[in-house]
This record gives sequence, C-alpha cells and structure tokens, in this order.
Amino acid sequence: MSDEPVRQFFSIGDVCGLTGLKPHVLRYWETQFRFLSPAKNRSGNRVYQRREVELILLVKHLLYTEKYTIEGARRKLDEHRKAGAIKPASRAALERQTLEAMERDLAAMVEALRPPDRPRDAGSRPTPPPGTAVGGGAR
Repeated sequence: MSDEPVRQFFSIGDVCGLTGLKPHVLRYWETQFRFLSPAKNRSGNRVYQRREVELILLVKHLLYTEKYTIEGARRKLDEHRKAGAIKPASRAALERQTLEAMERDLAAMVEALRPPDRPRDAGSRPTPPPGTAVGGGAR
C-alpha cells in the first residue's frame, strides 16, 4: 500500500495523463457538459477535482465505448443524475478503464516475452560462427 496521500486536485496535464484525452478535448467538453467546469488557480490554470475526473471518465466511456452522441451522452448523464446513480456509473467507468489499461499492459508484456520470430526470408541461412569452413565440405 502506498504512503502517498490521495490527491484531490489535478491539473489539465494530470487529467490528460489519467484519461488518455487531449487538452483540447477536455476544453471542448467543458462547453458541452455544464457539470464540467473546473476551478482556476491564481495563475488561471484549470484545477480539476477528483469527482470531475470520474465524470470525465464516464463521459469518455459514453462517447467512445457506448458510441453515444454528445446529446445522447447528456441525456444518459441526466438519467443517471435523476436516478441518483451518477457516482456508481462514474466509478464503473473508472473500473472499466482500469481493466482495459491492465489488459493492454498484459498484452504488451506477453508480446515482449514472446520469442523472436524467424527471419522473414526463409531462404537465408544464419551466418556461420567465425573459423567455420564455408562452402566446401564432403560430398
């Protein structure tokens, strides 16, 4: 278990790293989803709260995985909100993203552990070790 404290606030760069989204996508979503309105610090930089990061992951899931339109995602989020299910839906989206990331990491590890393929040119022969006679030989 980590001794690091749980972070409550994230910069736009942190959120991009956590969600795999580009900054311009996050800024656009702020114009489309009223609940995404991160505070700004003294320098004018966006500061996202943990709750907003979870909602961003839910929006990402609705748009990219479930293939909702922006309007459809808004309606789905309103349904979740009216049912009091925003938090569970956000957490489920976070869990799905975590599992997908783990699957990608495992696939990359399996690929890295796989033995190298044979040379593509099946007719080529490996280079003989130094000092080995080449060409002649008993017939």
